[in-house]
Amino acid sequence: MTDKTWAEVDEYLAGAVLAPDPVLDAALADSAAAGLPPIAVAPNQGKLLHLLARQAGARSILEIGTLGGYSTIWLARALPPDGKLVTCEYDPKHAEVAKANLARAGFGEDVVDIRVGAALDTLPSLTGPFDFVFIDADKANLANYVRAALELTRPGSTIVVDNVVRQGKVTDPASADPNVQGARRMFDLLAAEPRLDATAVQTVGAKGHDGFVLALVR
Repeated sequence: MTDKTWAEVDEYLAGAVLAPDPVLDAALADSAAAGLPPIAVAPNQGKLLHLLARQAGARSILEIGTLGGYSTIWLARALPPDGKLVTCEYDPKHAEVAKANLARAGFGEDVVDIRVGAALDTLPSLTGPFDFVFIDADKANLANYVRAALELTRPGSTIVVDNVVRQGKVTDPASADPNVQGARRMFDLLAAEPRLDATAVQTVGAKGHDGFVLALVR
């Protein structure tokens, strides 16, 4: 099988189980027009995040890595009427695109709080606990983000970490890629951290060969 086949299957699955969504389509289109990298989650992956957050009964959500707000919209739609979401974005330009996309989706600053700057600088200023955390930022710092998330969650909270397989390169301990080494440090942390019960799943699809971590805070 090839990347082309994986992408075709993703397109079929999204068409089979997801309704047309002009708001999400516009978020992707405006992100592309603004020159943001095309690295948002696939539609079926966005729906997975949405369902996981709903199943967790999340009233407060933390996202690390906003980009253009595509995954943020999926997560915000999982919140109850009085729910809140905080999302951390390093790049001010990305944050502005996300703010406009979220506003069009009906989520103002009263629901979604975009924190601009390095997440490791902004996270200590947040007050938890968050019921659900989605980590999709620079991979070299994945272990640091998981540590920070642990300080901002509670027993029963869910943590999802994206892009942890690195096209299979995560198996190479000698890799010079800082993203691979960041993922490996995160897996070492998961193995040693008694407060987390975690699994990891590799995936193929429109985004190629990768995977995610699903963890429950004990």
